[in-house]
Amino acid sequence: MIKKIALGGDHAGYAYKKEIIADLQSKGYEVKDFGPFSEASVDYPDFVHPLSQAVESKEFDFGILICGSGNGVAITANKYKDIRASLCWTNDLAALARQHNDANVLCLPARFIELGDAKKFVQTFIETPFEGGRHQNRVDKINKCY
Repeated sequence: MIKKIALGGDHAGYAYKKEIIADLQSKGYEVKDFGPFSEASVDYPDFVHPLSQAVESKEFDFGILICGSGNGVAITANKYKDIRASLCWTNDLAALARQHNDANVLCLPARFIELGDAKKFVQTFIETPFEGGRHQNRVDKINKCY
């Protein structure tokens, strides 16, 4: 089954997003670019909200958000009940986000990682399965309000 990947971010992540889209397409993934579509300054929530809604509704298997620090896009995406967005700057974090947290949105800090590493983190994230088991109980508690 071909995985469907949604990508978005802000102007600081535009160049990486463009390269990652080409890389994913060359590997046979179905992708949608939610923007931005240039390096002109933008407000990332304008792109994160539609992407998060599309991932939450299961139109896409995963989302990848890229901005300067990764923080703004992660904070915004995590406003959605069924989004588990994880800021990752190492390959181990990308794997653990999937294995232990069943993360469905990867957030990358373009100003702090190299493009080659970003591509590697994306591949690890989309190929790593959720382990379930004891982790499922923890994930189930994420949306519980106290």
